[in-house]
Amino acid sequence: MTARIEENRSHPHLPALLTAYHLVNQAEKGAAVATAAELPAGYRAEAEDPAVAFAADTVLLATPPGSDGPAGCVVLKAPREGRVPEIKRLWVAPEARRKGIAKALMAEALRRAAAAGAPAVRLTVWNWREEPLALYRGLGFGAVASWDDRPDLLCLERRLDVIERLDPDAVRAHAPAGLAALLVDAVDGGASVGFLAPLEAAEAAAWWSGVAEEAARGVRDVWAAHAPDGRLTGVVTLVRAGTANGRHRGEIARLLVHSSARGRGLGQRLLATAEAHAAATGLGLLVLDTQTGSPAERLYRGAGWTAAGTIPDFAADPAGALRPTTLYYKRLG
Repeated sequence: MTARIEENRSHPHLPALLTAYHLVNQAEKGAAVATAAELPAGYRAEAEDPAVAFAADTVLLATPPGSDGPAGCVVLKAPREGRVPEIKRLWVAPEARRKGIAKALMAEALRRAAAAGAPAVRLTVWNWREEPLALYRGLGFGAVASWDDRPDLLCLERRLDVIERLDPDAVRAHAPAGLAALLVDAVDGGASVGFLAPLEAAEAAAWWSGVAEEAARGVRDVWAAHAPDGRLTGVVTLVRAGTANGRHRGEIARLLVHSSARGRGLGQRLLATAEAHAAATGLGLLVLDTQTGSPAERLYRGAGWTAAGTIPDFAADPAGALRPTTLYYKRLG
């Protein structure tokens, strides 16, 4: 199970998390102090009253499963003076590390920045902090020209994929290349998405052409993620129930993230986009199915979906072997 992420700059555990962060940071810089009261004024203000210090910013906390309080935090600074938002104060308590908490916090911060329309996110990190550096680079951050002249401080930035809803014409336009490539990549990677391997690009494009017709009839909504260079990096669709007694529900289908773009929270962002649209358009219940034991299950469980049951031998994987499928649902609102 993944950590529960919440936004709360007034959480009673937050001062202790920020104090621990700053004490370790001061020690690493060779200016160790013993208590929050001895920190430099700006850091002391954050530790003593984060609600005031971060009044304009987004403060996220992560609580591990079975824990009674947050074990990690991160701050997404609001963009100022035309700059892109900046990630600060990423901290996970030592006893809670190597459980994916830092990555989960970063993924949620990136998702929120993208949802707010930010073209990029930036951060700074000391060049001796090898583990955070590995995390940031794995999330797609790269070195950029420095905006902070402190020695040994690296300035990193990541351009954000943009998620947009595709109208039927856009689905048709992307079907032969970008959308087909996403489907072929998923099947090549072993995902059970309705096709056997090898999947030809022409067959994948034909399937997406059919989706365009469903979009034109109002049966299916489609969202795609675009990388800064224009490539499609992910897609998700929402299928609306066609029966009179099922108009309150929809199905999440074909949530795909290209193998080159995984591990950056894009699947979570695509899913959240479809869920928000479903709720805004009056749907109260969503369902989906996914191969039991697949990586997608972690995504859905972490996003608050509930497993309703498992059906054995429900569908063949791309290699032709019958696999079980787990059904999930999520109530909206």
